[in-house]
Amino acid sequence: MDNNTDNIPFSELAQRIAGLRDACGYTQDEFADKLGVSRETYRGYEETGYDVPASFLMHLANVCKVDMAVLLTGGTTHLDTYQVVHAGKGQVVDRFPGYHFQDLAYNYAHKVMQPLLVTLDPSDEPAELVTHAGQEFNYVTQGTVILVFEDREVVLNVGDSVYFNPQIPHGQRCGSTGPAVFVTMITE
Repeated sequence: MDNNTDNIPFSELAQRIAGLRDACGYTQDEFADKLGVSRETYRGYEETGYDVPASFLMHLANVCKVDMAVLLTGGTTHLDTYQVVHAGKGQVVDRFPGYHFQDLAYNYAHKVMQPLLVTLDPSDEPAELVTHAGQEFNYVTQGTVILVFEDREVVLNVGDSVYFNPQIPHGQRCGSTGPAVFVTMITE
């Protein structure tokens, strides 16, 4: 492989690098530091995609735990979706178009998360939609939780989980007659 990849325009490669940085939740300077390249050099990679060494792309794929082939073919666009896994099924059952990550644990391996137990009461007011940085994982341990997005609601029962980009306006509300409890983990 030379300084770039065959049949991939420089601008597309730059967009993929920027998209991966965005998905991992880093600023340009933080990402450059994490990848061990000068900030100026990294900004050049992200702004133009020109003269990006194969060694940098391999290191980028390793650090972010994405498949090199997926990085080069554009499968690392930022997480703009959610993924629901129903209890016992172990597979995707609902998603917004464009979801690219394939395995929750794999993609969380390089993240730092703080788990939090949340209880929702049926008498609580509907959740106000909020946004925040990072990525979020919810796992329902009791009752029914309804994850509310701007344009849809996702019903989660005991044992169901959802993984999503919390930059999408979202909130949770109780969907059962008794309290609903879920564990949430949010990346830094």
